[in-house]
Parts: sequence; structure tokens; C-alpha cells
Amino acid sequence: MSTDEYNKFMGNIVETMNDGLFLVRTDGTIAMVNDALLRLTGYSRDDLLGKPCTMLDCDVCRKARSLGRGHWCRMFDSEPDHRKPCHMRRKDGAYVHVLKNASILRDGDKVIGAVETVTDLTELGRKDETIQELKRLLGTEDSFYGLVGRSEAMQRVYSLLERAAQSDAPVILYGESGTGKELAAHAIHELGKRSEGPFIQCNCAALTVSLLESELFGHVKGAFTGAYRHQIGRFEAAHGGDLFLDEIGDAPSEIQVKLLRVLETKRFERVGDHRPIKVDVRIITATNRDLPRLVQSNDFREDLFFRINVIPITMPPLRERREDIPLLAEHVLRRKRSAGSIIRGLSPQAMRLCMQYAWPGNVRELVSAMEYAAVVTDGELIEPAHLPPGIANGDSVCPPAQNIPAPQEAPEEHASTTNMADEKEALLRALKQTSGNKSQAARVLGVSRMTVLNRMRKYGLNTKTVITS
Repeated sequence: MSTDEYNKFMGNIVETMNDGLFLVRTDGTIAMVNDALLRLTGYSRDDLLGKPCTMLDCDVCRKARSLGRGHWCRMFDSEPDHRKPCHMRRKDGAYVHVLKNASILRDGDKVIGAVETVTDLTELGRKDETIQELKRLLGTEDSFYGLVGRSEAMQRVYSLLERAAQSDAPVILYGESGTGKELAAHAIHELGKRSEGPFIQCNCAALTVSLLESELFGHVKGAFTGAYRHQIGRFEAAHGGDLFLDEIGDAPSEIQVKLLRVLETKRFERVGDHRPIKVDVRIITATNRDLPRLVQSNDFREDLFFRINVIPITMPPLRERREDIPLLAEHVLRRKRSAGSIIRGLSPQAMRLCMQYAWPGNVRELVSAMEYAAVVTDGELIEPAHLPPGIANGDSVCPPAQNIPAPQEAPEEHASTTNMADEKEALLRALKQTSGNKSQAARVLGVSRMTVLNRMRKYGLNTKTVITS
């Protein structure tokens, strides 16, 4: 192919690119754009051609007029920095995270313009988050999206999580620190119809009012001292998915007002900007505090409480499901063995101490205790001396089992023995029909594979007995 032939088809070549591309004249106006840039920004060609490139509002562009040579942009005075991450504003006002590359166009010694390409980094970020989530959620048949337990209390929690996931209504997770509220929020996301969208989380107790507002709603460049570039907020990042607000009971009153407005209008404004942004997000909140009491003491807005308290789910503390302690301990030690540890388990005496201990730190404390024991022991069994001193000395002992309050029941389940029988019969039929293949049985029932595993545990079924029965 000759140069002329290449030039003849250059337009077709440019339009096959996945990256956005545009040409800028020395006066800063846009001379040409490709289809990929239009898809990325939401603009039409008529919107962009002949307009200044500042309308793309890239937060790292050096827009000041340079000194000495009179060019509109300093980029034309020297070779620009290559591969620079930045945020560009779409036509709908949302910011998109891109990787920008630029090169000067010259005719001999004369600068005639610049060519810039932009690569959308949004999907790459989401894929990286998905990989990390899958690593966390991968487990054995004893786990339900990272939550481990076969007790009646946990079975009820699993059932509630499955039901809540099918709704778009706000969910609030109650429970002491370390009971697995974050994992429960992940489970709701993975089980729900928004699982293909992002899962974004924010701790409402970890930041000051101004920083939390910026994290949740984002800000524009120059909104406050130190705002050197545009920042996308958690609400905007969670568009089309779920936003998990942890420690909602500790959210400052100023933030509570803004959260209420977003829940009511589905719109928000970035800090330093007056343009409203429409957002489609399902809210999942969590707290270890008594929100009704905070409402009574005027420490939490009553209107916000009723907005987020639509589907309440209580995560039981470990002392109320002691039958799960051996399973949880084995779950931790199994991971240690997969990393090369020789530990087989706990001795009867060590297990007895663990069963008697009250676990004020709940599952998080148990995981830490097993990690500690795995470091201390040199043998294959964990003995009482290898446990943390507080557990080995019996400093915190559980009350008798009969004094433990009954766990929260799933709605309608307490009066639905017939439904449970129907559910078990349907599960048996699906498993027999698919020769015990859990994934195929899930498709037959119209549920997830984890739901099939959960129900098999619930009714004490295993694949071998189902096939041979």
C-alpha cells in the first residue's frame, strides 16, 4: 500500500479504534473527533467540532496561556507528558476516569495542532474490584458468600439476605462489631439484580464532615483548598449498583440531611458545583449502634431512619450461635493449611475453651485467635497454651445456652411449615433431575448456586443421598 492509499482509508482506520481520539488546533478548538470519543463523552460531533477543548473539562490540562511564545496552551510549547490519568466531564455532567495521551503535530518546524487519545479506565477499575471481590467470596460449601455457619440463626440470616437481594429497597444491617455486616452487604449485592453493577462502600465514622461530604458526593476542581482536580464521589461511582454505608449511626447531622435528600430525589450536587446529578443507586447501611435510641435522643434524624430502615437484618453475635465455632475455626485453619501450615485442628481441651468463651469481638476475634494460635504452636494440634491468654484463662465465659435470646426470624417463615416442605421437595426434584449438579439445579429452580447449597445445608441434604434415594 502506498502512502496515498493509507491516507485514503485513514478515516476508516480511526473509526475502528476503541480509544477516543480528537485533533486540536493551536487556538484550542477541536478539529476532528472519532466515534469512540463520542461514545465516551456522550457528545455529538456538532457539539464538539469547532468548540474549545476546555468543554471536556479535563482536570489536569494546563489551560493557562503560556509565556513567551503566545500559544493558547503550554502543550504547544514543548512535548506534552505522555499517558497522564485524568477525569473528563461527559455531556450529562458525570466525570469519566481516562488515560490521556497527546502528541504535537508539526509541518516542518511549524506547530499546526495536536492529536490526543483517551482510554476509558472505568471498566478496568471495575474488573479489578470484581477480581478482589471474587477472591474474598470464594470459599467452601460451608460458606455463604464469605459468611460461615450452619446454625439456625445463620440459616435465617441467609434466607433474609436472599429475599432482601431481590428488592431495590434500602437494607440496614444491625449487629455488633465483627459479626460480618460487610460480608452480608456483599452477599446482598452478589445475589441481587445489580450484581453486574459496582459495589462501592464508605465508612461514615472514619472521616470529618467535609471529607465525608467530598467522598460521598465528589467535588470539582477549586471547590476548596487542596482540590487540585475533580473527584468522583461514591454515589456517582456506584451508579447502577449498590452503595454500602458502614457505621451509618455515626454519620454527622450535616451528612444525614444530604443523604436524606439523595434518597428522596435520587439527585445530588458535587461540592463546589450547582448542577444536580441524577443517580440510580440502592443503599445498604450498617451500624453497631441502637438507632431507635439515637432517634429518641435526637442524635439521628427520624426521617432518615425511616428511609433506611426498610429491610432491617440483624447479624447474630457469635455467643448466640456457638455451634458455629468449630466450623469457623476449621474454616480459618483450612486457609492456613492451604498456605503450607501443618496444623490439623484444635485439641478437645482447646475447643472446649473456645466453646465456653463469650467472644466479645465475635467472628473477627475468633479469626485473630486462630491466627495467633497458628503462629504460637509448633505441632499439628492447637492446645490451650497456644490460645490467646484471655481465652486460655476463661476471662469471658458465655451464659448457659437456655439464657441466650432467640435469633431474629425471617418474615413469614415462622408460620410457613408447609412452604418449607414444598421448598425441600422442589429442591429434591431439581437435584434428582440434574443428577446432583448444583449449578444446573439452581437454573431449574431459578435461584443462585449458593442458594441451592444453603438449602441443602438447611435440610441436611447431600448429593450422594439425594441421587441414591
